[in-house]
Amino acid sequence: MDMISIFIIAVALAMDAFSVCISCGMIIPDPGFRHYFRLAFHFGLFQFMMPVIGYFGGIYLGSYIESYDHWIAFGILVFIGLKMIREAGARKKDEQNACPNDPTRGWSLLLFAVATSIDALAVGLSLGILNRPILLPSAVIGVVCASFSIIGIAIGNRVGSLAGKRAEAVGGVMLIAIGIKIVVEHTSG
Repeated sequence: MDMISIFIIAVALAMDAFSVCISCGMIIPDPGFRHYFRLAFHFGLFQFMMPVIGYFGGIYLGSYIESYDHWIAFGILVFIGLKMIREAGARKKDEQNACPNDPTRGWSLLLFAVATSIDALAVGLSLGILNRPILLPSAVIGVVCASFSIIGIAIGNRVGSLAGKRAEAVGGVMLIAIGIKIVVEHTSG
């Protein structure tokens, strides 16, 4: 597989993480180095690891996961999105709790990383079936995803400052929309 094809695959796989990072950037009041690092590192790492796992997971695991991977990603994103919307509504009632939860920590970060990298598992499986090398494509996928994550946070922060107090609810709606997009793409093709 040539580098152009690998890069195109990497960009396509990075789009979900990019969108989630925009949502995260919208709700973090002033993202610092730690926020950028956590999201970029975890999203990039999971995007690197999932193709490798898919590659070595074999045909059985890939066909087993492939039939419902989009529902897993959908469920995780909708769960977190609804939680963000609910918390934004609760904050309107109780303004003393004005600082939103940090989506770059704990379970939220882990769930985001898994949900946005499940498609990469199928890519790894495909490369394994085709008997292609896996380390270079996985590294490119991880680096591209980490780079898009950084850009997404920056864009989200700019948009979030315009959205004001509604940013967390808007971010939650965006996550739900990403989950719906994933299901539609996988069930209509």
